[in-house]
Amino acid sequence: MSYLALSDEELLRLLSDDVPCGDLTTETSGIGQQTARLEFRARQDMVVCAIEEAARLFTLSGATSDVHVCSGQSVSQSTLLLEAQGTAQSLHRVWKTAQVLVEWASGISTSAAAIVQAAAPVSVACTRKNVPGTKALSVKAVRAGGATMHRLGLSESLLLFAEHRLFLNETQTATVARYKRAEPERKLVVEVANVSEAMLWAQAGADVLQVEKFTTEAVAECRAALDLAKLQTKLAAAGGVNAVNAVDYVRAGADFLVTSAPYTAPPRDIQVNFFLA
Repeated sequence: MSYLALSDEELLRLLSDDVPCGDLTTETSGIGQQTARLEFRARQDMVVCAIEEAARLFTLSGATSDVHVCSGQSVSQSTLLLEAQGTAQSLHRVWKTAQVLVEWASGISTSAAAIVQAAAPVSVACTRKNVPGTKALSVKAVRAGGATMHRLGLSESLLLFAEHRLFLNETQTATVARYKRAEPERKLVVEVANVSEAMLWAQAGADVLQVEKFTTEAVAECRAALDLAKLQTKLAAAGGVNAVNAVDYVRAGADFLVTSAPYTAPPRDIQVNFFLA
């Protein structure tokens, strides 16, 4: 997964945020024009993400870089991820911004990969509850970890919440039929709060039931009821899903899992070493 999730403009904005008026320490020391090399190494096992963005940051600062892995690759402790060569000024300008970017994105991708592994062969989808302003890189990290996106935003998917249904005055069947007439290419996902409500919407023709914060027992009950009624509605287990309980939801009969857990995962640790050129 070697594409850049962030444009040059966005990457330069990150640098400008950290170095708005020059690097005071490096400039005061007088070392800026000395040449050097640095390495990024994994300090722990991880699924790497944003290494391409890190390399581009060095290039934009006038250094050169060599990427040794790509986003989505699982690596072990001490693996060499990236090398950069340039003046001390260019390397110090980028160092911390690039390091934090890889650490943060790799935290998301590593967490997503752990849930995907625990849930296999059932698919894992991540919500749009990423930190505001980080969507593009969050999506890259989710996909680098082997998960997919539940929805990118409000514009491309149909997810009917109780907060929507509060304003409707029609039967479930009428609602489903109206949505399918209006958006025939879209699947209709309906979030439900209990098994009874789930069955009403399944019988009305909903494509997917998002069973929000159901216990695994409730998911199993819902699965059994759908199978007994010979309904093909998919079950998406959501709310509190993580790497520890993912397998329990799969065993209970969920067709896929929906999670926000990767977005709050701790960053992975990158070791940065400088060398005189």
